[in-house]
Amino acid sequence: MTAFTIYPAIDIRGGKCVRLLQGDYAQETVFNESPLDAAKQWEALGGKYVHLVDLDGAKEGRPVNHELIGNIASALNVPVQIGGGLRTFEDVKLLLSLGVSRVILGTAAIEDKAFTEKVLAEYGDRAAIGIDARNGFVATRGWLETSEVKAEDLAKELAAKGAETFIFTDISRDGMMQGPNVEAILSLAKASGKTVIASGGVTVQGDLERLAAHVQEGIGGAIVGKALYTGNIDLASALAAVGR
Repeated sequence: MTAFTIYPAIDIRGGKCVRLLQGDYAQETVFNESPLDAAKQWEALGGKYVHLVDLDGAKEGRPVNHELIGNIASALNVPVQIGGGLRTFEDVKLLLSLGVSRVILGTAAIEDKAFTEKVLAEYGDRAAIGIDARNGFVATRGWLETSEVKAEDLAKELAAKGAETFIFTDISRDGMMQGPNVEAILSLAKASGKTVIASGGVTVQGDLERLAAHVQEGIGGAIVGKALYTGNIDLASALAAVGR
């Protein structure tokens, strides 16, 4: 994969577009009362792919904001991907039937291997694996728990089962505006031999340029949240700088 994609992030909680600090549900900032308006704004500025997170779903273990997500998917002319609470085959099927282009499996990738393998076998690259790590170990259940599984080991295992895309979040960097952990992202791409989308820590346009420099080594894009909402990164300018 040679194109580097910027994914504007829309985290949905209680029907609003919010950001949590390091995944802490008690530290929430509302950036837009309407996630649909936010999605349209990013598309209008040139965004080619929108990243959605159902934060309520991540906590509940099932899709909660699926109606709103379906509305966003049908209103946009660009693809959307969704993560948060997808733990049954029926829920994956539901989201994809609502017009979502790609689903992201997180907690389930650790806790339910049979489910994950079934989704990969059925939907192929329409399913990405979200690996959220704290100090190199995989965190689950909306980051509330940390497992004893190493991120690189999980990536290798699931790549062998057909996973083509991984979304890697270094929790310690998320929302802290400190820059992404490029070394850890590269290690995951190398370990899996697949495409890795960086998430967490992207603060300034230079962070995107640093990541995009490794596109041939498997870093296929970056999810950008807080920095877009605070104005630290201008989406049109960043797209011009890194291609897509």
